[in-house]
Amino acid sequence: MSGRWQGALLRGLISLALIALVLWRFQDRLAVVWALLASAKLVWVVVGVLLFWVAMLINAFKWWTLLRAQGVQVPFLAMARFTFVGFFFNNILPANIGGDVMRGYGLAKYTEQNAGAAASVMLDRLIGLSAYMSVAAISALIVVFITGRTDLWPLAVVAVIALMGLMTIAAFLISRRISRAVSRLLHRGVLEKVAGIWDALAAAFELYRFQYRSLALAFFIGLMGIATTSMVNYVLSLALGGGIPLLDIFLFTPLIALVLIVPISIGGIGLSQVAYPFFYGLVGVPGELALALSLFVQAVQIFCSLPGGVLWLLS
Repeated sequence: MSGRWQGALLRGLISLALIALVLWRFQDRLAVVWALLASAKLVWVVVGVLLFWVAMLINAFKWWTLLRAQGVQVPFLAMARFTFVGFFFNNILPANIGGDVMRGYGLAKYTEQNAGAAASVMLDRLIGLSAYMSVAAISALIVVFITGRTDLWPLAVVAVIALMGLMTIAAFLISRRISRAVSRLLHRGVLEKVAGIWDALAAAFELYRFQYRSLALAFFIGLMGIATTSMVNYVLSLALGGGIPLLDIFLFTPLIALVLIVPISIGGIGLSQVAYPFFYGLVGVPGELALALSLFVQAVQIFCSLPGGVLWLLS
Protein backbone atom coordinates (compact mmCIF):
# COMPACT_ATOMS: atom_id res chain seq x y z
CA MET A 1 0.00 0.00 0.00
CA SER A 2 1.41 3.39 -1.02
CA GLY A 3 2.09 6.11 1.50
CA ARG A 4 -0.75 8.20 0.05
CA TRP A 5 -3.31 5.45 0.63
CA GLN A 6 -1.88 4.71 4.06
CA GLY A 7 -2.36 8.37 4.99
CA ALA A 8 -5.93 8.36 3.68
CA LEU A 9 -6.70 5.16 5.61
CA LEU A 10 -5.21 6.62 8.79
CA ARG A 11 -7.26 9.81 8.47
CA GLY A 12 -10.37 7.73 7.85
CA LEU A 13 -9.72 5.70 10.98
CA ILE A 14 -9.16 8.87 13.01
CA SER A 15 -12.46 10.31 11.74
CA LEU A 16 -14.25 7.08 12.72
CA ALA A 17 -12.57 7.08 16.14
CA LEU A 18 -13.61 10.69 16.77
CA ILE A 19 -17.18 9.93 15.70
CA ALA A 20 -17.22 6.95 18.06
CA LEU A 21 -15.95 9.21 20.86
CA VAL A 22 -18.71 11.74 20.21
CA LEU A 23 -21.39 9.01 20.12
CA TRP A 24 -20.10 7.64 23.42
CA ARG A 25 -20.00 11.05 25.11
CA PHE A 26 -23.49 11.99 23.92
CA GLN A 27 -25.10 8.55 24.07
CA ASP A 28 -27.77 9.76 26.51
CA ARG A 29 -28.36 13.05 24.66
CA LEU A 30 -28.53 11.96 21.02
CA ALA A 31 -32.32 12.18 21.10
CA VAL A 32 -32.02 15.84 22.14
CA VAL A 33 -29.54 16.50 19.31
CA TRP A 34 -31.89 14.90 16.80
CA ALA A 35 -34.85 16.89 18.16
CA LEU A 36 -32.90 20.13 17.71
CA LEU A 37 -32.03 19.25 14.12
CA ALA A 38 -35.55 18.07 13.29
CA SER A 39 -37.16 21.24 14.65
CA ALA A 40 -34.77 23.64 12.92
CA LYS A 41 -36.31 26.75 11.36
CA LEU A 42 -35.98 26.34 7.59
CA VAL A 43 -35.81 30.06 6.85
CA TRP A 44 -32.58 30.43 8.86
CA VAL A 45 -31.13 27.35 7.18
CA VAL A 46 -31.75 28.95 3.77
CA VAL A 47 -30.12 32.18 4.96
CA GLY A 48 -27.14 30.15 6.20
CA VAL A 49 -26.76 28.44 2.82
CA LEU A 50 -26.88 31.75 0.96
CA LEU A 51 -24.37 33.33 3.34
CA PHE A 52 -22.01 30.39 2.90
CA TRP A 53 -22.07 30.86 -0.86
CA VAL A 54 -21.36 34.56 -0.31
CA ALA A 55 -18.38 33.60 1.89
CA MET A 56 -17.08 31.31 -0.86
CA LEU A 57 -17.30 34.13 -3.41
CA ILE A 58 -15.53 36.50 -1.00
CA ASN A 59 -12.71 33.95 -0.67
CA ALA A 60 -12.54 33.69 -4.46
CA PHE A 61 -12.34 37.50 -4.69
CA LYS A 62 -9.48 37.58 -2.16
CA TRP A 63 -7.56 35.00 -4.18
CA TRP A 64 -8.35 36.85 -7.44
CA THR A 65 -6.98 40.06 -5.91
CA LEU A 66 -3.68 38.35 -5.08
CA LEU A 67 -3.40 36.91 -8.57
CA ARG A 68 -4.01 40.28 -10.23
CA ALA A 69 -1.17 41.69 -8.11
CA GLN A 70 1.12 39.34 -10.06
CA GLY A 71 -0.20 40.77 -13.31
CA VAL A 72 -1.94 37.49 -14.16
CA GLN A 73 -5.34 38.18 -15.69
CA VAL A 74 -7.86 35.44 -14.96
CA PRO A 75 -11.63 36.00 -15.16
CA PHE A 76 -13.29 36.14 -11.74
CA LEU A 77 -15.77 33.45 -12.78
CA ALA A 78 -12.84 31.09 -13.40
CA MET A 79 -11.46 31.85 -9.94
CA ALA A 80 -14.90 31.24 -8.46
CA ARG A 81 -15.02 27.88 -10.26
CA PHE A 82 -11.63 26.83 -8.87
CA THR A 83 -12.75 27.94 -5.40
CA PHE A 84 -15.94 25.89 -5.55
CA VAL A 85 -13.97 22.85 -6.73
CA GLY A 86 -11.55 23.34 -3.84
CA PHE A 87 -14.38 23.52 -1.33
CA PHE A 88 -15.83 20.30 -2.74
CA PHE A 89 -12.57 18.44 -2.28
CA ASN A 90 -12.29 19.76 1.28
CA ASN A 91 -15.04 17.23 2.05
CA ILE A 92 -13.12 14.17 0.87
CA LEU A 93 -9.49 15.19 1.39
CA PRO A 94 -7.73 16.59 4.47
CA ALA A 95 -9.78 19.66 5.39
CA ASN A 96 -8.67 22.91 3.66
CA ILE A 97 -5.28 21.51 2.57
CA GLY A 98 -6.81 19.13 0.03
CA GLY A 99 -8.96 21.91 -1.34
CA ASP A 100 -5.94 24.20 -1.68
CA VAL A 101 -4.16 21.56 -3.75
CA MET A 102 -7.13 21.16 -6.10
CA ARG A 103 -7.74 24.86 -6.66
CA GLY A 104 -4.02 25.43 -7.17
CA TYR A 105 -3.96 22.61 -9.72
CA GLY A 106 -6.94 24.08 -11.56
CA LEU A 107 -5.37 27.54 -11.70
CA ALA A 108 -1.97 26.20 -12.80
CA LYS A 109 -3.60 24.24 -15.61
CA TYR A 110 -5.60 27.30 -16.68
CA THR A 111 -2.72 29.80 -16.64
CA GLU A 112 0.17 27.40 -17.36
CA GLN A 113 2.07 29.20 -14.59
CA ASN A 114 2.75 26.65 -11.88
CA ALA A 115 4.90 28.88 -9.67
CA GLY A 116 2.50 31.81 -9.77
CA ALA A 117 -0.50 29.59 -9.05
CA ALA A 118 1.21 27.91 -6.09
CA ALA A 119 2.38 31.25 -4.72
CA SER A 120 -1.09 32.78 -4.88
CA VAL A 121 -2.68 29.78 -3.14
CA MET A 122 -0.08 29.68 -0.35
CA LEU A 123 -0.24 33.41 0.27
CA ASP A 124 -4.03 33.32 0.13
CA ARG A 125 -4.02 30.67 2.85
CA LEU A 126 -1.55 32.60 5.06
CA ILE A 127 -3.48 35.86 4.72
CA GLY A 128 -6.72 34.01 5.44
CA LEU A 129 -5.23 32.53 8.60
CA SER A 130 -3.98 35.95 9.68
CA ALA A 131 -7.46 37.43 9.20
CA TYR A 132 -9.02 34.54 11.14
CA MET A 133 -6.65 34.92 14.06
CA SER A 134 -7.06 38.71 14.08
CA VAL A 135 -10.80 38.28 14.56
CA ALA A 136 -10.23 35.61 17.23
CA ALA A 137 -7.72 37.77 19.12
CA ILE A 138 -9.92 40.89 19.05
CA SER A 139 -13.01 38.91 20.07
CA ALA A 140 -11.10 37.20 22.89
CA LEU A 141 -9.78 40.49 24.24
CA ILE A 142 -13.28 41.99 24.16
CA VAL A 143 -14.68 38.94 25.95
CA VAL A 144 -12.03 39.07 28.68
CA PHE A 145 -11.52 42.79 29.27
CA ILE A 146 -14.90 44.31 28.36
CA THR A 147 -17.48 41.66 29.25
CA GLY A 148 -15.42 40.61 32.29
CA ARG A 149 -15.20 36.88 31.55
CA THR A 150 -11.70 36.54 32.95
CA ASP A 151 -12.00 32.74 33.00
CA LEU A 152 -11.41 32.82 29.24
CA TRP A 153 -8.04 34.57 29.45
CA PRO A 154 -6.17 31.41 28.29
CA LEU A 155 -8.09 31.59 24.99
CA ALA A 156 -7.13 35.24 24.61
CA VAL A 157 -3.48 34.35 25.21
CA VAL A 158 -3.60 31.52 22.66
CA ALA A 159 -5.30 33.70 20.04
CA VAL A 160 -2.87 36.60 20.52
CA ILE A 161 0.18 34.29 20.46
CA ALA A 162 -1.08 32.59 17.29
CA LEU A 163 -1.63 35.98 15.63
CA MET A 164 1.81 37.23 16.70
CA GLY A 165 3.33 33.99 15.42
CA LEU A 166 1.75 34.44 11.99
CA MET A 167 2.86 38.09 11.88
CA THR A 168 6.40 37.07 12.83
CA ILE A 169 6.49 34.43 10.10
CA ALA A 170 5.27 37.00 7.58
CA ALA A 171 7.91 39.51 8.72
CA PHE A 172 10.66 36.88 8.41
CA LEU A 173 9.46 35.95 4.93
CA ILE A 174 9.36 39.57 3.77
CA SER A 175 13.01 40.05 4.80
CA ARG A 176 15.20 38.27 2.24
CA ARG A 177 18.15 38.10 4.62
CA ILE A 178 16.16 36.56 7.49
CA SER A 179 14.24 34.27 5.15
CA ARG A 180 17.45 32.83 3.69
CA ALA A 181 18.98 32.46 7.16
CA VAL A 182 15.95 30.51 8.38
CA SER A 183 16.06 28.34 5.26
CA ARG A 184 19.72 27.47 5.82
CA LEU A 185 19.02 26.66 9.46
CA LEU A 186 16.12 24.36 8.59
CA HIS A 187 18.06 22.56 5.88
CA ARG A 188 20.91 21.84 8.28
CA GLY A 189 18.63 20.14 10.79
CA VAL A 190 16.17 17.28 10.60
CA LEU A 191 13.31 19.49 9.41
CA GLU A 192 13.67 18.98 5.66
CA LYS A 193 9.90 18.89 5.08
CA VAL A 194 9.48 22.12 7.03
CA ALA A 195 12.36 23.60 5.05
CA GLY A 196 10.56 22.78 1.81
CA ILE A 197 7.39 24.51 3.00
CA TRP A 198 9.40 27.52 4.16
CA ASP A 199 11.20 27.81 0.82
CA ALA A 200 7.88 27.63 -1.03
CA LEU A 201 6.42 30.39 1.16
CA ALA A 202 9.55 32.49 0.64
CA ALA A 203 9.19 32.08 -3.12
CA ALA A 204 5.56 33.15 -2.86
CA PHE A 205 6.47 36.28 -0.91
CA GLU A 206 9.18 37.06 -3.45
CA LEU A 207 6.52 37.36 -6.14
CA TYR A 208 4.56 39.78 -3.95
CA ARG A 209 7.46 41.88 -2.68
CA PHE A 210 6.47 45.56 -2.56
CA GLN A 211 2.83 44.67 -3.34
CA TYR A 212 1.82 45.89 0.11
CA ARG A 213 -1.35 47.59 -1.06
CA SER A 214 -2.64 44.40 -2.66
CA LEU A 215 -1.68 42.37 0.42
CA ALA A 216 -3.52 44.82 2.70
CA LEU A 217 -6.58 44.68 0.45
CA ALA A 218 -6.50 40.88 0.49
CA PHE A 219 -6.29 40.94 4.29
CA PHE A 220 -9.32 43.25 4.49
CA ILE A 221 -11.26 40.95 2.16
CA GLY A 222 -10.21 38.06 4.39
CA LEU A 223 -11.76 39.86 7.37
CA MET A 224 -15.00 40.14 5.41
CA GLY A 225 -14.81 36.42 4.68
CA ILE A 226 -14.41 35.36 8.32
CA ALA A 227 -17.17 37.78 9.35
CA THR A 228 -19.49 36.15 6.82
CA THR A 229 -18.48 32.65 7.91
CA SER A 230 -19.15 33.61 11.52
CA MET A 231 -22.59 34.85 10.51
CA VAL A 232 -23.24 31.47 8.87
CA ASN A 233 -22.61 29.85 12.25
CA TYR A 234 -24.78 32.44 13.97
CA VAL A 235 -27.83 32.08 11.72
CA LEU A 236 -27.58 28.29 11.90
CA SER A 237 -27.55 28.58 15.68
CA LEU A 238 -30.73 30.67 15.35
CA ALA A 239 -32.21 27.87 13.25
CA LEU A 240 -31.63 25.59 16.24
CA GLY A 241 -33.35 27.98 18.63
CA GLY A 242 -30.56 30.46 19.36
CA GLY A 243 -28.92 30.99 22.71
CA ILE A 244 -25.33 31.50 21.53
CA PRO A 245 -24.12 35.14 21.73
CA LEU A 246 -22.75 36.58 18.48
CA LEU A 247 -19.49 37.57 20.20
CA ASP A 248 -18.87 33.95 21.18
CA ILE A 249 -19.48 32.93 17.57
CA PHE A 250 -16.87 35.43 16.38
CA LEU A 251 -14.44 34.11 19.00
CA PHE A 252 -14.81 30.40 18.33
CA THR A 253 -15.40 30.25 14.55
CA PRO A 254 -11.77 31.15 13.68
CA LEU A 255 -10.37 28.98 16.50
CA ILE A 256 -12.34 25.97 15.29
CA ALA A 257 -11.24 26.70 11.72
CA LEU A 258 -7.64 26.67 12.93
CA VAL A 259 -8.19 23.25 14.53
CA LEU A 260 -9.75 21.89 11.33
CA ILE A 261 -6.66 22.82 9.32
CA VAL A 262 -4.77 20.03 11.11
CA PRO A 263 -4.87 17.26 8.45
CA ILE A 264 -5.74 14.33 10.71
CA SER A 265 -9.26 13.61 9.47
CA ILE A 266 -11.23 13.40 6.24
CA GLY A 267 -13.00 16.67 5.56
CA GLY A 268 -12.88 17.57 9.25
CA ILE A 269 -15.50 14.89 9.97
CA GLY A 270 -15.33 13.89 13.61
CA LEU A 271 -12.83 16.61 14.42
CA SER A 272 -15.50 19.28 13.97
CA GLN A 273 -17.92 17.37 16.20
CA VAL A 274 -15.28 17.25 18.94
CA ALA A 275 -14.19 20.88 18.55
CA TYR A 276 -17.61 22.55 18.72
CA PRO A 277 -18.74 21.06 22.07
CA PHE A 278 -15.27 21.67 23.54
CA PHE A 279 -15.00 25.35 22.65
CA TYR A 280 -18.62 26.34 23.17
CA GLY A 281 -18.69 24.36 26.40
CA LEU A 282 -16.17 26.87 27.76
CA VAL A 283 -18.90 29.53 27.76
CA GLY A 284 -21.68 27.30 29.04
CA VAL A 285 -23.36 26.35 25.76
CA PRO A 286 -25.07 22.95 26.19
CA GLY A 287 -23.10 20.17 24.53
CA GLU A 288 -26.07 18.90 22.56
CA LEU A 289 -26.64 22.37 21.04
CA ALA A 290 -22.96 22.71 20.12
CA LEU A 291 -22.95 19.22 18.58
CA ALA A 292 -26.12 19.95 16.61
CA LEU A 293 -24.55 23.20 15.36
CA SER A 294 -21.41 21.35 14.23
CA LEU A 295 -23.53 18.85 12.30
CA PHE A 296 -25.58 21.65 10.74
CA VAL A 297 -22.50 23.63 9.72
CA GLN A 298 -20.87 20.55 8.20
CA ALA A 299 -24.06 19.66 6.32
CA VAL A 300 -24.31 23.20 4.92
CA GLN A 301 -20.64 23.11 3.89
CA ILE A 302 -21.14 19.83 2.05
CA PHE A 303 -24.35 21.01 0.38
CA CYS A 304 -22.87 24.36 -0.69
CA SER A 305 -19.77 22.68 -2.13
CA LEU A 306 -21.73 20.25 -4.34
CA PRO A 307 -21.70 22.65 -7.32
CA GLY A 308 -17.91 22.37 -7.14
CA GLY A 309 -18.16 18.62 -7.69
CA VAL A 310 -20.37 19.19 -10.72
CA LEU A 311 -17.95 21.79 -12.12
CA TRP A 312 -15.04 19.40 -11.62
CA LEU A 313 -16.84 16.61 -13.48
CA LEU A 314 -17.74 18.95 -16.33
CA SER A 315 -14.15 20.15 -16.65
